[in-house]
Amino acid sequence: MTTARWRIPVGAVAVHVCIGSVYSWSTFNRPIQELFPGEPWWFSPPYTTFTTALVLLGLSAAFGGPWVERRGPRVAATAAALFFGVGLVVGGIGLALRQSVLVFLGMGVIGGIGCGLGYISPVSTLVKWFPDRRGMATGMAIMGFGGGAFLAGYLNVLFMDAVGVARTMMVLGVTYLVVMLAGSRLLVRPPAGWAPPGWTPPTERRAMITDRSVSRNHAIRTTQFYLLWGMLFINVTAGIGILAQASPMMQDMFGRTPLAAAAVVSLISLFNAGGRFGWASASDFIGRRTTYAIFFAAQVVLFLTIPYLASAGSWALFEVSLFAVFTMYGGGFATIPAFLADIFGADNVGAIHGAVLTAWSAAAVAGPVIITELSNIARAGLAPGESRIHIYDKPLYVLAALLAVGFVLTMLVRPLRVESAQPASR
Repeated sequence: MTTARWRIPVGAVAVHVCIGSVYSWSTFNRPIQELFPGEPWWFSPPYTTFTTALVLLGLSAAFGGPWVERRGPRVAATAAALFFGVGLVVGGIGLALRQSVLVFLGMGVIGGIGCGLGYISPVSTLVKWFPDRRGMATGMAIMGFGGGAFLAGYLNVLFMDAVGVARTMMVLGVTYLVVMLAGSRLLVRPPAGWAPPGWTPPTERRAMITDRSVSRNHAIRTTQFYLLWGMLFINVTAGIGILAQASPMMQDMFGRTPLAAAAVVSLISLFNAGGRFGWASASDFIGRRTTYAIFFAAQVVLFLTIPYLASAGSWALFEVSLFAVFTMYGGGFATIPAFLADIFGADNVGAIHGAVLTAWSAAAVAGPVIITELSNIARAGLAPGESRIHIYDKPLYVLAALLAVGFVLTMLVRPLRVESAQPASR
């Protein structure tokens, strides 16, 4: 049984590495726009694809959370594979036929539902298998989501050059379907009352970690839930804003080619993935609130610094700053399930996590809108031939201000009152 629990992260990573390829979708933006030159701004990438998929991710996670808890991770991950794989195939058909509604339906809606179900399906299971290392366990799985774009970000461009964007999308859909189905077979719940051999719950109570559990409906009525929701929303808004336009941003600010920018998008995914495992594991020792406080304080400085690095042409320092931001972006995702389990207990963390992921849906709209629309306004005001280096300055300053608010929210988080919770089932 002890050996069996290490199979769970393998299955979780297999699922998450596929749905995590959504983070490489900025490489599709301009090729898709070339197929649909006459579409209105709201019906083109990143809104049609990336933003819509992440909105549906959060909504399907929120509404599907209780269903995932009832049916178990294997059924949920199987459903996720079908939605995500079929969604990309439908999107690819839409690209081949130049039917933007099919692209929206496939990549955005159907694929987004697959992302949401696949994202939460392993989380509560991992928390139950690893009560001794919650942060590390959730970090292992969610690391796969951050790492999913590593190969995809670079290979997307190569495949599109070779076979076109439509065929690339369909082949990816079939490949991801097969891999996710294989991973789903490894996901099982532990027996009731199971604990790692030799491990006993700590007798010394830690203020920020409860020994009781509450239901999802109880959790969403607490101040703590909305503070954590706001923290996730702000952390995701900042990172996803850059991620949605990462490739065009590097082309505009530093004159990189699409292929060179795609290579950096791939590297971003490595740091995103590494941050998920590294920061979540560290949070087991330094605490979840301290971890989030570091995220916000450091990112305020980095977001204010990036425009100056672009002005100076400091590409290497820009890359370092970008990679640091994405370790914390990924770390925020991986730390939040453990934070929720600490505050609300482990019994219903899957359903509660699904509810808090609506913050991701909101951020999937806010982040790209801030970056895309403010930079478009700045671009429209440029004289012919004028440099585009500074068109992202204002959105980066706006995101820095939001991150400062996130720091304040983090400092306000307090433990759930014991009398408001029920004893956790053992």
